[in-house]
Amino acid sequence: MAGMRKEYNPNRAARRKRRPVIYIICEGKETETKYFRHFRTRNCLVDIVPISSKHKAAEHLVRHAKDMLKPAAYYPKDGDRIWCVFDCDDNTDEALKNAAVFAEQAGYGITFSNPCFEYWYLLHFVQYNAHLKGADEAIRLLKEKGRLENYEKSLDVFFDLLPHQQEAIKRAEKRSEQLRRDGTEILTRASNPATTVHKLVTYLIGQSR
Repeated sequence: MAGMRKEYNPNRAARRKRRPVIYIICEGKETETKYFRHFRTRNCLVDIVPISSKHKAAEHLVRHAKDMLKPAAYYPKDGDRIWCVFDCDDNTDEALKNAAVFAEQAGYGITFSNPCFEYWYLLHFVQYNAHLKGADEAIRLLKEKGRLENYEKSLDVFFDLLPHQQEAIKRAEKRSEQLRRDGTEILTRASNPATTVHKLVTYLIGQSR
């Protein structure tokens, strides 16, 4: 009947007032978790979900990202977003490509570091474009004088990095542009070194305003 009020649904009302949540699915239980938790603000609700070792492969992580959340916790229509954060590790180019394709289909964001997350930290201090033999070399460079000399994975270094955040974003973008000019896909083993952490950081900064 015209003019009749719709029946009140408290669940629907609660969801309408609910602020969007950014879910960050990541490999690291220390490094990434300690870093990204600092982006939680009144306007930016961030839920960091460390994964178990069985989901470590990039393709598996992305395909099962939603399954790692609490039941009925993810509402993309209400603005919720999922970002998957992972390193190159032992992933093949095919696995990385499959992860990217699935993420695009599902509407997830991807943050990729090659060879490791610490490369993002290193970019806060220097534009480093030379091949890195692995995480150990990246950490060695990170611990050089004038950088994070006492760095350990268990340490929270967010506020040590914060004054250099914008420089790191610019350096990551510059490295990505160099790879594109060279015809190298970023989400491949050949991109070493590379990171797209700056995309997630920029997104989080924008959401917190």
